[in-house]
Amino acid sequence: MKKRPLWLLTFGICFVFLFMSANTKAATPVQKWGQLKVSGTNIVNKDGKKVQLKGVSTHGIAWFPQYVNKSCFQSFKKMGVNTIRLALYSDKGAGYSKSLYQKVDEGIRYATELGMYVVLDWHILSDGNPKTSQKRAFQFFTRYAKKYGKQNNILYEICNEPNGNVTWAKDIKPYAKKAIKKIRKYDKKNIIIVGTPTWSQDVDVVAKSPLKEKNIVYSLHFYAATHTDFLRNKCKSAYQSGLPMLVSEFSICDASGNGGIDKKSASKWMKLLKKYKIGHIAWNISNKNETSALIQSKCGKTDKISYKNLSKSGKWIAKWWKK
Repeated sequence: MKKRPLWLLTFGICFVFLFMSANTKAATPVQKWGQLKVSGTNIVNKDGKKVQLKGVSTHGIAWFPQYVNKSCFQSFKKMGVNTIRLALYSDKGAGYSKSLYQKVDEGIRYATELGMYVVLDWHILSDGNPKTSQKRAFQFFTRYAKKYGKQNNILYEICNEPNGNVTWAKDIKPYAKKAIKKIRKYDKKNIIIVGTPTWSQDVDVVAKSPLKEKNIVYSLHFYAATHTDFLRNKCKSAYQSGLPMLVSEFSICDASGNGGIDKKSASKWMKLLKKYKIGHIAWNISNKNETSALIQSKCGKTDKISYKNLSKSGKWIAKWWKK
């Protein structure tokens, strides 16, 4: 048998090794995890293994549309983020406009091209009761489920923070059933995130009477300086009762989105979420002059954002994206 030159064999081995390494490095979050689903108390990947979504949320895209761009999203991806949340305020007085659908479409396209998961957030806040903007909500989710329902990187957040004189039994649950039905007409698989009473805090109440539909998780929101042990105890109680949760919005300051940073409370939260494998999405991608903004107020960049461009809260949170 004719012997091959040693250099040729060495070259071949190196080529295979480099090719495999390049493919491994190039794997995106969606390529690695694929179709997400809910199993028991957790979100799991295509292989049934528990995964932890780690994301960033836009501010209201009516106010900070400039951060919805591919380079911006890629900057956070490089820091360890696997999920983008697109926040569209549902109240016309808070910036809602159907013209913003184009910006939502752009955000979905950029996140998809980067292999990231994307949350479509119907951002109820000042309107309080999800029934208030129910007609618009159903139109929104019907449009997006019909258009993107075959993609495996979409999550639907149907009511950000129900608040005021709103209950789970009389308001949120009936609304959720209808919204889920609208989505499932076109999208049978992707996860739907359901808000909970009192600005998405009362997960313990929901745990007593959850929805029966599949692939549903429930929102838990916290701002570490305001929401301390009392809300962590609600989280523990709900999880132990079998309720699957996603922290679809949080920050490490107070509930106003401003004020001082509470690193002690924030550390307790992040350790708890890591223990339970509950995903978390940080509020917000902007340079607004408030503590919860992830980018420094003096930074005018909207793309190619680096760690040094992050605010104090942004830098603290970023350390947990790699853990």
